[in-house]
Amino acid sequence: HMSAWELAPFAHAMYGFPLHFLVRPVANRRVDALINGYRCLSGNQPIEKNRSARTILKVLAEGGTVGILSDHNTSLEEGVFVDFFGVAASTTSGLARIALRTGAAVVPGFLAWDAPLGKYRLRFEPPVELRQTGNEEEDVRENTARFTRMIESYIREHPEQWLWVHKRWKTRPPGEKAIYPV
Repeated sequence: HMSAWELAPFAHAMYGFPLHFLVRPVANRRVDALINGYRCLSGNQPIEKNRSARTILKVLAEGGTVGILSDHNTSLEEGVFVDFFGVAASTTSGLARIALRTGAAVVPGFLAWDAPLGKYRLRFEPPVELRQTGNEEEDVRENTARFTRMIESYIREHPEQWLWVHKRWKTRPPGEKAIYPV
């Protein structure tokens, strides 16, 4: 969740590359419809996070692009623990699992405000090199850690532009004490 992250897929589509992106529905249906209306103005399509696997696989099989914000806390069932700013963070394993199964490139993209230019800049990094040893669980963990390091490095480069108000480190490894007050 860097800078004005909602502008990134909009710009991506305006340059001729509409994409599908994962979303968590907003509880208020009217607000959700309003937000998705804006998100789709430039040709993008939302994929509801909790019903995403088949749709993602279909989009990728057709040569499409899927955008995923992967700096969320996840449940024990959905994530793996990787280092994020020196603290174990339960991070979605879905991105690594999909990349390993489909061969899809994971291309980090970030939007940041460039004060000297007076505009936002959308920047893409080279695809993350996937580790593929044949040990699926270890490969998922290592690749998730690689993706997370990319996010952390960009946040370190632009700390003033990282907007995060959720409890990123809420889910703790089994037996580990909670970080946040209950």
